[in-house]
Amino acid sequence: PLLYHLSYSTVWDCKDRQKSFRYKFFLTKFALMYGLRYIQVILPLRLGWEPLYSYKEDSLPSALVIGDRVKVMFGGKEYVGVVSEENAGEEASEVGLDKIKPILGPAKGLEKVSLEEIRLWRMVAEYYLCTPGEVYKAAYPAGKVEEEEVKARIRERIQARIAKLDEKIAKARREDTRERYIVQREEILRSAQNDKGTAHSDGGVVLSEAQESAFNSVKEVFKFGKPALLRGVTGSGKTEIYLKLAADTLSKGRNVLFMVPEIALSRQLEDRIRNHFPQELEVFHSGETIAKRAETTSIIKSRPYLVLGTRSSIFLPHRDLGLVIVDEENDPSYKQDNPAPRYNGREAGIMLAGLHGAAIVLGSATPSLESLYNCSVGRFGLIELNDKYFQAKDADVEIIDTIAERKKNGMVGSFSRKLIDRINNCLDKGGQVALLRERRSYSPVLQCEECGTIPKCDRCDAALSLHIKENGEGKLVCHYCGRVKRYLGTCPDCGGLLKPLGAGTQKIEEEAAELFPEARITRLDSDSARSRKHETEIIKDFSNGETDILIGTRMVAKGFDFSGLSLVAVIQADSLLGQQDYRADERAISLLEQFRGRCGRRADKGLFVIQTSQPDHPVYKTLSGDLSDSESMAKQLSERKMFGYPPYSRVINAVLRDRNASRVELMSRSLSETLARSLGNGVKVIGPFSPAIEKVGGDNIRIIRLLLPKDKRLKNNKASLEEEILLFESERKYSGHIALDVDPV
Repeated sequence: PLLYHLSYSTVWDCKDRQKSFRYKFFLTKFALMYGLRYIQVILPLRLGWEPLYSYKEDSLPSALVIGDRVKVMFGGKEYVGVVSEENAGEEASEVGLDKIKPILGPAKGLEKVSLEEIRLWRMVAEYYLCTPGEVYKAAYPAGKVEEEEVKARIRERIQARIAKLDEKIAKARREDTRERYIVQREEILRSAQNDKGTAHSDGGVVLSEAQESAFNSVKEVFKFGKPALLRGVTGSGKTEIYLKLAADTLSKGRNVLFMVPEIALSRQLEDRIRNHFPQELEVFHSGETIAKRAETTSIIKSRPYLVLGTRSSIFLPHRDLGLVIVDEENDPSYKQDNPAPRYNGREAGIMLAGLHGAAIVLGSATPSLESLYNCSVGRFGLIELNDKYFQAKDADVEIIDTIAERKKNGMVGSFSRKLIDRINNCLDKGGQVALLRERRSYSPVLQCEECGTIPKCDRCDAALSLHIKENGEGKLVCHYCGRVKRYLGTCPDCGGLLKPLGAGTQKIEEEAAELFPEARITRLDSDSARSRKHETEIIKDFSNGETDILIGTRMVAKGFDFSGLSLVAVIQADSLLGQQDYRADERAISLLEQFRGRCGRRADKGLFVIQTSQPDHPVYKTLSGDLSDSESMAKQLSERKMFGYPPYSRVINAVLRDRNASRVELMSRSLSETLARSLGNGVKVIGPFSPAIEKVGGDNIRIIRLLLPKDKRLKNNKASLEEEILLFESERKYSGHIALDVDPV
């Protein structure tokens, strides 16, 4: 009304603050008298606040409540937002009622967001120093919202058809006509319903004595409300314990989230879990279609479920959640690097479990140092499972010094003659072999024989890798931005011949075919596993003994159970070491221990061969038994404590990206100085420094590392850091270039 707008304009000219407050209070009441209501809305944007919108009560069937989805305008664009505050009149008076836009209307057909979802978004945003809007965008990406809208339109059409048939049934004069309409109506309803039943299966999981003991110990930890860390050697049967826990949870009418770090593990476990829970199992990861993921989202809102998924399954609209399982909890794939929220599925899983009052079990053969430390200080409960299910012994470890072998002509390409003998002996006995090379491609690097040039990506500071297509043609690929170039075999600078340096999985496969001509050889990496079907065929063939040698990247080390596998070997193992990361040794031990556990999983003892130029490295000493697990852990924890790294601190990286190299250098130095000067309370500022690949996708990268003490000052230190970054961006007009990465991996 005109009176409202004229009155409100006087507020801003009023010098008496108390009088101004009375005006605002009066006008808020005045607006409510005329049926205006105000709501706060979370938008899928990086906003440090939640915008306010208004609507008239009589324009909607009922008042909007927290969780409702609404369509609004922001910055000239239309968005689907989530109501986060339903009675925001007081906030509206502070902002200024004349500045608040009306909503466009409810987002028809879109399901409400639960309070638990919104709480989780806020917790993740606070912990990982991002905004609830960024978490909302991750939980409800544009494709998912569009699929929801499509399904809503389909439901409307179905309802309209049913209403029309109801009308025809009521008006039908003949009985046969009426029955025909009834049959049509039933067919429409049946096709609209999901054909899965709601009956619950008991799981049918049978445990060994050692597994039963571990199962009971896990349940004892749950009674104290703590996360349980199940440390079980590879092949000990942790999965059976998970399934028994899941069956126990489902029998009580509560639901289960079973998380794995990678899609490949999800695919391998899917059939195994479906055998026990055919009605409840739903799979959710980025490898599924948008339509299938939307279907899963819909199903879990109405039926008992066990969701098997990767980290993104955290943000499903969970209800009655009773158990969260985080398998391979130490795996770095649980961490999202880009875009925000840069969360870790393990930590977010703990948050999710806490919100739902659910139990949570973390499992691994090689738990992270952080989790083991949490056990030592009483935050987690530790359960150890040291017996293998089939009573098999750990594979023997053989370290082959490639430098020494090369000096005595003991190398044939990438293979040592010792390894060739071990493989031949294994094949002669009818065994199978798996070879790990942590580099896909034919050759990771090329170099000109004339001028020494190494072809690099135009957009990244990374060497191009040579890949050979199925038709024999070569292509140069950047493994950072994905750019592809045609391979001509000549130097772009001088025209000299390009010589491949090193060997990737493709080259290893070619060499193996020459060395073992009678063997059936296949390769498993992200190039060969082009589709789910093809990847499944590779794994199935090897599992059935139809393949003799399997060559691959770390995919071959993860969770597979091959009964005929008796020899595993790592080619060029040193590529796992010497990374710019304080966790490098921990990760190398974890991967190699996992790979070791793939062989000798039945009664026969296996052999694990490592080809390395650093045979005395502590990682290999740990694997070979020269350094015990406890000694290795104590050594790593001692080093972490000395340098102030986790678990004794919280690490946050401020990552600067800029197309302009000189500007990012200047800004990173300036920001580092600002943070060192303004942040106290024991915060240590390191850098700026360049990552191993300092230019990716055209962006020059600098990193400032901050070590925050894990004490009562942590929350305030994180808040101060966020404030300083926002102030720096505002003063330097440098928004959009700085990202905060909490607990980087």
